[in-house]
Amino acid sequence: MHDHETDGHRARKRFGQNFLSDPNIIRKIIDGIRPQAGDLMVEIGPGLGAMTAPLIERLGHLHVVEIDRDLIARLHERYTPAQITVHEGDALKFDFGSLCAGLAADAGPALRIVGNLPYNISTPILFHLAGFADRVRDMTFMLQKEVVMRMVAEPGTEEYGRLSVMLQYRFRMGRLFDVPPGAFRPAPKVMSSIVRMAPLPVDQLGAQDEALLGRIVTAAFGQRRKTLKNTLRDFVGDADFEALGIDGSLRGERLSVAQFVAIANHCSARG
Repeated sequence: MHDHETDGHRARKRFGQNFLSDPNIIRKIIDGIRPQAGDLMVEIGPGLGAMTAPLIERLGHLHVVEIDRDLIARLHERYTPAQITVHEGDALKFDFGSLCAGLAADAGPALRIVGNLPYNISTPILFHLAGFADRVRDMTFMLQKEVVMRMVAEPGTEEYGRLSVMLQYRFRMGRLFDVPPGAFRPAPKVMSSIVRMAPLPVDQLGAQDEALLGRIVTAAFGQRRKTLKNTLRDFVGDADFEALGIDGSLRGERLSVAQFVAIANHCSARG
């Protein structure tokens, strides 16, 4: 395992660690997040704290989720309990809803989530976080550009797939800007991008059974070369496609989020 020395900390491959080091990019990201004093914000994987310091400066207090013991020790050395609450452990298992426990019932979605998400967990963490969308105000992440392009992809494009449909069903998505490899130590081999996700109001979602929607979308993209008639044969037949006004000879990537929701609701109604 090759580790890189960064400010006395060895970047660990297994945690997918690449640390932000370009002050101009850091400022641009913080400006994109727009932290306000008193916001309830959690940073996933603060690393060496490139974003943590300016966030605390603007917020007053920040929650962080970190798995690396060495980095946790540094955070405790650098900040007081009044400035930071460290949640030690795996972000994939963390109950983000627990951070909202003290809020008034009518406070509305208040949680703001930010972070530089490691490539090796980016898809599962996005699905995990989507489960807390009803308590979230917004999420701003840095991810590998190819993942962000899939998140914001339009129907009919090569990047459009399960990730695009399931995230766009729940969130309004926007790619803010790209971050070059040179902004990190050690420099990754790929371009990164900043993406903002704002949960859509619950009354706009439309799927009667979200688990069923998930199964249908997963099936539709399971074998990309096959037509919907083949991939969705366990869910719908020719008569269903006709009733829905959807061409069964298309492939999954041609359908909009609304069309996937229509198929799922048709199945729900049919029982």
